[in-house]
Amino acid sequence: MRTRTSLALAAAVTALVLPAAGPASAADGTVLTTGGAGGTAVAAGDVLNASLATGTKATLYSSATGTSGVSCSASAFVARVVDNPAAPGTATESVTSHTFDAASCTSNVTGVLGVTRITVDNLPYAAAVASGGNLTITPAAGSTVQTTVVLRTLLGSITCVYRAPGLTGTADNADNSISFSNQQFTKFSGSSLCFNNGYFTAKYAPVTDTNQAGAPAVFVN
Repeated sequence: MRTRTSLALAAAVTALVLPAAGPASAADGTVLTTGGAGGTAVAAGDVLNASLATGTKATLYSSATGTSGVSCSASAFVARVVDNPAAPGTATESVTSHTFDAASCTSNVTGVLGVTRITVDNLPYAAAVASGGNLTITPAAGSTVQTTVVLRTLLGSITCVYRAPGLTGTADNADNSISFSNQQFTKFSGSSLCFNNGYFTAKYAPVTDTNQAGAPAVFVN
């Protein structure tokens, strides 16, 4: 009886110490997946893209709290996955395209009649997406994140060039989005009609994997 009792006690202690088998955790998969958190791994080389979230606009305002500047209702990005390690970890990507449809852009800056072109320069940029959703955008060594804005004014066309050392954003699995809020750019060149600072805000959703059938949404683990 004592032997049986001892064995039963040992089994009970073991059951308390060892975790019960269950669904795979994020640590069992990769940082980027499709089909849900902890789903199918996104392969290195896959191309991800996203347009602005429905009903939102990308804005470049002259201050973090103001509403004066440029606003666009059509914008998109394309990125290629470089590395997608096991979670928790940090996935890396190369942002190869970031576009704005000038026809969808307006400006409420005094003296500005319209937006001719917005170009994101110095591509590609390196992107790092960490477990938990933190996102960083970094230019090549010795370069900057740069945006060129061409505006139509009462005095003709003007070109405003804005630069930033990098950008930070957030990935959210609730709607498979990537968001940027008040990312500060500084005017590098341009006339007095170009505001001295530009604060970029945008939300892109859903981010999808175009290499997988049906272009499923991407989750961050």
